[in-house]
Amino acid sequence: MKRKRVVVLGATGSIGQSALKVARDIPERMEIVGLAANSNAEKLAATANQICPESLCLVDETKIEILRRGLEYKPRIFSGEVGLCEIASLTNADMVLIAIVGTGGLRPALAAIEAGKDLAVASKEILVMAGEIVMREARDKSIQVLPVDSEHNAIFQCLEGKRSTPNAESSTLDVSDVRRIILTASGGPFRETPAKQLVDVTVEQALKHPTWNMGPKITIDSATLFNKGLEMIEAHWLFGVEMKRVEVVIHPQSIVHSMVEFADGSTLAQLSHSNMCFPIQYAVTWPDRVPNTLPPLDFSKLSKLEFFTPRYHDFPALKLARRAGETGGTLPAVMNAANEIAVAAFLDRQVRFPQIWQTVEEVMNRHASVAHPDLDAILRADQWAREEAMGYVKSLHR
Repeated sequence: MKRKRVVVLGATGSIGQSALKVARDIPERMEIVGLAANSNAEKLAATANQICPESLCLVDETKIEILRRGLEYKPRIFSGEVGLCEIASLTNADMVLIAIVGTGGLRPALAAIEAGKDLAVASKEILVMAGEIVMREARDKSIQVLPVDSEHNAIFQCLEGKRSTPNAESSTLDVSDVRRIILTASGGPFRETPAKQLVDVTVEQALKHPTWNMGPKITIDSATLFNKGLEMIEAHWLFGVEMKRVEVVIHPQSIVHSMVEFADGSTLAQLSHSNMCFPIQYAVTWPDRVPNTLPPLDFSKLSKLEFFTPRYHDFPALKLARRAGETGGTLPAVMNAANEIAVAAFLDRQVRFPQIWQTVEEVMNRHASVAHPDLDAILRADQWAREEAMGYVKSLHR
């Protein structure tokens, strides 16, 4: 079988590091030909020295010399936002894995599509902000957009039996008889915390996720459930289902990664240990399943699998996300940008935990959504929302 040549954007983060583990585990199927990072020059150099990809990119141009000094070989080095798009378009790459937190992955994703590269998407924000544009461009170019988020990868696997072109290498899925897509959520560290105590939540408490080891932004999003809200919108675009058919259920064990309920009442689920190497490998090797060294489930040791309804009133993020997804246009980008600012303010101890979703709701209420926006309109809405959110955060201290 052909080895997939992959560029990893966000190589120094948790997803990027998991991708390196997968490449080491299945070297006959995956080769990393490019690595990109935002500003961690030392870690990018150390990572590159392990596998010696021919191309690197560091977005922070002020740290290029630190990167060069740390390298034990001489790769081609790109830099800045332009460099990110260039490494995403490498002629010898087959796939670009986008694991950049926030909005920084949008332009390189579109550049990769334009260059004819398949996408493995771990950055929710790309599809939340510009799902309409990204999926349209991918369809026009016959590009595969394969989900790396564990939940969306699970849904993709559950839907595969309904492929509209059986046995063909196409990720086009038939969702006509899908009743519900059910995203599972761990519930975060405050799943059982009384609502009145949320106002006193500390940064340290919010960063202690019970299941996953992730970066600070995603960890806080998991605590507020905004992470799951973003995933609802992502599922809407990835699988072409209306928002009303996308639901969330709390599943503390994080063994069932998501489920699909069909019109006849049957439900398919995908189960595995909580390890991002599983979905990364499947995105890279799809449509094949390849043996690896990852641990299989031991059902004799699974004492219970629990499912609960989310506390929508206490954690309004899910309702805000549903509203943004149903409205469409620029509102999802506004929600995403306002949330980024609010989370940063919380991490900086400028706002209390419930003020994260209060800030997002306030900014969403002020926005007049633009339908079917182009990329410039999306980026303008994103910038507007950031400024509004920063202004609102400041007003909370007056």
